[in-house]
Amino acid sequence: MTTITIGQTVPNFEISATGDKTVHLSDYKDKTVVLYFYPKDSTPGCTLEGQAFRDANDDFTALNTVIFGVSRDSLRSHENFKNKQCFNFDLLSDANEELCGLFDVIKMKNMYGKEVRGIERSTFIIDTKGELIKEWRKVKVKDHVAEVLEFIKTHLA
Repeated sequence: MTTITIGQTVPNFEISATGDKTVHLSDYKDKTVVLYFYPKDSTPGCTLEGQAFRDANDDFTALNTVIFGVSRDSLRSHENFKNKQCFNFDLLSDANEELCGLFDVIKMKNMYGKEVRGIERSTFIIDTKGELIKEWRKVKVKDHVAEVLEFIKTHLA
């Protein structure tokens, strides 16, 4: 599978989401889409990142933007995580790593001295034409959501 780069049109994808939904990128062609990839449900950094997106979701919605969190966790895990944290956006389950591959977020990481394959925390913005216009890789959670929101305000509003 080829990976997507800035300036390219993101191919339509179909993926299972919380709320017993199936998300197709083409259903959001009139909106800006924020896809944020995170390593694992209910872990400290991923919880803080999700809470920050949750708390800013009204601001994103006002800018015609929809947020999706993506990890390899199961839908059941996602439902529990979403409910516990009161997330006001859907989580996408990429157990087969199709989206992860498309956006090239699976990396070898060091965890407690062992090499493991996992998701590198990353965020992508897809504009209303379906084009990838911005990416952040190796994301640090602190202030990241504010940076994403500022980019959308500055470049798309």
